[in-house]
Amino acid sequence: MANTRDIRRRIKSIKNTSQITKALQMVAASKMRGAQTAALAGRDYAELMNNVLVSVRERAETDIAHPLLAERPAKREPLIVISTDQGLAGAINTNLLRELTPYEGEKAQFVAVGRKGAQFIARTKRNLLADFTLKDKPSFVEVKQVSKFALDKFIAGEVDKVTVVFTDFVNTLTQRPVVRTLLPISSFELAKGFRTADDSHKEEEAKSSKDMVGYEFEPGPEAVLDALLPQYVHFQVYQMVLDSRASEHSARMVAMKNATENAKGIVKDLTLEYNKVRQAGITTELLEITTAQLALA
Repeated sequence: MANTRDIRRRIKSIKNTSQITKALQMVAASKMRGAQTAALAGRDYAELMNNVLVSVRERAETDIAHPLLAERPAKREPLIVISTDQGLAGAINTNLLRELTPYEGEKAQFVAVGRKGAQFIARTKRNLLADFTLKDKPSFVEVKQVSKFALDKFIAGEVDKVTVVFTDFVNTLTQRPVVRTLLPISSFELAKGFRTADDSHKEEEAKSSKDMVGYEFEPGPEAVLDALLPQYVHFQVYQMVLDSRASEHSARMVAMKNATENAKGIVKDLTLEYNKVRQAGITTELLEITTAQLALA
């Protein structure tokens, strides 16, 4: 059995750790609010852009042949991995990187957005095409570098398909890894893809607004679509990054909260053990004193 000095040291060490996890929890909670607001705010814009693009395609007199809509046999398919830069966020990165298991071999190519994804790709000796580092609150211009890299590769014919792996934000307690095709654009379902169960009541409103609102396009649907499709891809990647950031801060806040509560529970158990050991020591000393007195009597 450990002595009281060792138990006191363990209690002090765990209390210090709990102070750190508590501070990290507060920081993550502060960042989480802003990240969640940004991620949820972008979905309304995505839904409106989705409706505009659908209306453009429906009003086009002929089938539009656009480079971003061209489907080719997927011989070269790079994977954009949007991960976190830091750890201490629970199993969010583990669940995300598990989705990379089917993409192995020499033909598999990866683009890392986030330090954890880049480290995993390098550690598993996969083919890393590019590595992008974003700020904690990335701007649209920063994220546009990632989508522009994918667009240039696809339009030049260097790749046949671009897929993105990211963490979709559902709510504070739920984040799910998602694998989604970015290029070619086969259907305009960005808003539907980012809508969660909490937004299900908006589906009927979206359908009705789509039927009621009429659009007039100048100089024509083809020209408008040619201008909007790249912007659609840029915003799609931006929304994925926002969802990943909201998921990261939410997962970290929950993980640090659980760590703090576990630390308190361990301190409580160690305090009980310390009192037992201390009481046992006192009882032993009393028995020794009583035995000594009886021997002298």
